[in-house]
Amino acid sequence: MPLSPSSILLLALNVGILWLLMAAPLGRRSIVMRRTFNAAPEQVWAMVHPLGEHATWSPKILDSRAGEGDGCVLQTMSHHDRRGEPIRRKLAIESVHPGEKLAFASRVIEDSALDPVFWSHYSEKRSVRGATDKAELTVEVVDRYRGLAFFLYRVIMLRREMREIETWLRTGEAGQSGVMERPLTQVALAILSTLLLWPFFGLKGHGLILSTILTVTIVLHEFGHMAAYRAFGHQRVRMIFIPLLGGVAVGGRPYNSKMEVAVCALMGAGFSAFLVPIGVAAHGAISGSDPVAADFILLFMLVLGAFNMLNLLPMSRFDGGQVIRQVFPTRDGLMGATFLVTAAVVWIGWRIGIPLQALYGGLAVMLALSFLTQGKSNVKSRHELDEMAPAERMLVGFGYYAALGIHGHALIFASDRLFG
Repeated sequence: MPLSPSSILLLALNVGILWLLMAAPLGRRSIVMRRTFNAAPEQVWAMVHPLGEHATWSPKILDSRAGEGDGCVLQTMSHHDRRGEPIRRKLAIESVHPGEKLAFASRVIEDSALDPVFWSHYSEKRSVRGATDKAELTVEVVDRYRGLAFFLYRVIMLRREMREIETWLRTGEAGQSGVMERPLTQVALAILSTLLLWPFFGLKGHGLILSTILTVTIVLHEFGHMAAYRAFGHQRVRMIFIPLLGGVAVGGRPYNSKMEVAVCALMGAGFSAFLVPIGVAAHGAISGSDPVAADFILLFMLVLGAFNMLNLLPMSRFDGGQVIRQVFPTRDGLMGATFLVTAAVVWIGWRIGIPLQALYGGLAVMLALSFLTQGKSNVKSRHELDEMAPAERMLVGFGYYAALGIHGHALIFASDRLFG
């Protein structure tokens, strides 16, 4: 089962995009956005200033009031912290220019959900100018970024806020402008991803089948993460599909415990593992009467097993890396588990016929990706996560190795019958 040049190209492309999105050192960047509204400047100012008359116009802000001390504002957000309580923030408000009345700068000096280091480089300036019935709002957000993903997220959120302000000025309601989260948008992105993957598998019928199976596998994997989020009490759970790269399941609040981190990461592959015995049984039932359908099942099991095994690799930013970091708190335990899992994956790859040179090259790429994306993240909870009990570590650890073994069996079972 040799790797094709198109598969190597797809892997290299994914590694490059992941590095750009998650690890590229962008440094300190400024996002400036302007929008003109058909409203009086004072009306817009009353919305954008934290102590304005309409400061709570957005459903995201439940309360905004003056705190103790000059220039201090306390805000209560609709988003929840790890305990399910509304997030509370303390802002420091300062004047930008003495002669400019409708302008201010703000910094976050306290956050009930995130560690202060997250806001250490963040600042924001807002100013409103204009005549009686025309107001120009200018927003400048400055922060330090590692990876393009969060920078793009900030741009999208700022554009969305501008649209919501315009809607509120026109109708008196913020409206719903979250197009990306809508199910139809995600279906369209999944179809787009399938079509983008098609050339890598060959622009023929079998190539389209493979790219479709891969998209379905990604969706099933993310459904597992979403089910785990729901089980831990996340009220709002959604999936965002990213063409070429796959999907991301997003919970409704930060993690509360290391057990929650481990289980939510594991359930992507864990949910898919339940399909493997069903696939084996279905193949045995129809292999004699319908060879075409039997081969399709084998192809599905091959893609399902390969995708989830790669995801279980003990690399930084992978689900496997998230799990074993919680299960093995010591450095020696983490290194030992990493070695055993990597050895098992190499053996399974050799068993299904992948050349050793290709296996070593793939592992080198994964290791490089792990190091490239391993930089210290500023997205850190304000409070330490609840620790796992020894029994919880044992249960999650056995679950991890079970998922790895089941998907390894799916790969061997399908490869022996398709290529043997």
